[in-house]
Amino acid sequence: MSDSPNLPLPPGATIGMLGGGQLGRMAALSAAALGYKVHVFSPEKDGPASQVTSLNTVADYDDWSALEDFAASVEVVTYEFENVPSETAEFLAKRCPVRPGPNVLHICQNRLREKEFCNSVDVPTTRYAPVQNAETLSQVIGEFGLPAILKTAEFGYDGKGQVFISPGDDIAAAWESMSGGKQTLAAVLEAVVDFRMEISVIIARGGDQSCECYVPVENRHKNHILDETHAPAAITSELAERAETIARRLADAMDLQGMLAIEMFVTSDDQILVNEMAPRPHNSGHWTMDACVTSQFEQFMRAVAGLPLGSPKRHSNAVMKNLIGDDAADWKAILSDPGVKLHLYGKAEARPGRKMGHVNRLSPKV
Repeated sequence: MSDSPNLPLPPGATIGMLGGGQLGRMAALSAAALGYKVHVFSPEKDGPASQVTSLNTVADYDDWSALEDFAASVEVVTYEFENVPSETAEFLAKRCPVRPGPNVLHICQNRLREKEFCNSVDVPTTRYAPVQNAETLSQVIGEFGLPAILKTAEFGYDGKGQVFISPGDDIAAAWESMSGGKQTLAAVLEAVVDFRMEISVIIARGGDQSCECYVPVENRHKNHILDETHAPAAITSELAERAETIARRLADAMDLQGMLAIEMFVTSDDQILVNEMAPRPHNSGHWTMDACVTSQFEQFMRAVAGLPLGSPKRHSNAVMKNLIGDDAADWKAILSDPGVKLHLYGKAEARPGRKMGHVNRLSPKV
């Protein structure tokens, strides 16, 4: 079936959520505040999202019978991460509205498609080339030069599925490291960018095609994982406007209904290059939970439900810090500071590199 008219879902309606992680948890809490129920569909039992709603289906994303029942139980479906198979979204879209649409998911879950799409709408990206195996990697490096970064086309995040290649490195070993030993794999080689800052812009687009952007923020990483987000980014108003213009162009070109997060590089000569996109709330938007009129999670639910979008204006500046692994064990000390806001995700086991929560520290807006 085609998407239903963009009338707001009434209170009491049920929103389907593909994925049971922390983004789904925080979105479900925001949905509840708006009067909605959330039905979580995930292969994971007792995930962060399932802990905050009584409506849960534990099944694989290719369990068509379970998906059929899931679609019949909800008014609209969305997702909290982009590694949901696009076939799953397409299956559901024939039975109920899926927002953002399967086309958006299809673009954003593959680095090559992302970059090709960006370039097709005159949005600049890093220089890149597709590679399929160690032999084509060697050929591309001959044209590209080094250093460069080799990444899987799909399923890579937080530094996984990528390797930095320097002059003199063993190319075959680099391929094996990135591919996990696979001889053939869809991958992309990206030129190393001389950037002075990574920023991100989060945009929501409603069913009436209205858009609202959160201010660009600066992302600082540690061990390939987002460590801190500083809101707002210390860039000129002209650069901020350019970044927001890019976000609006991408959202409009995709005919987005929902939320899109765009990571961008600000180069040393003030170019803005898109790095990656995510069709959902984003780690770099967690600061909005305590520093904005409307958090990214409420905005996400508003867009998906066809409600008018809320104001993204910030009333405070903020620094968001991720709690990785054992960092969350310091919850008592963190809470001893009355000026911080602690958000824990309900994950049972702390592992190295695993996001267990985050802390927002606010300061007066300047």
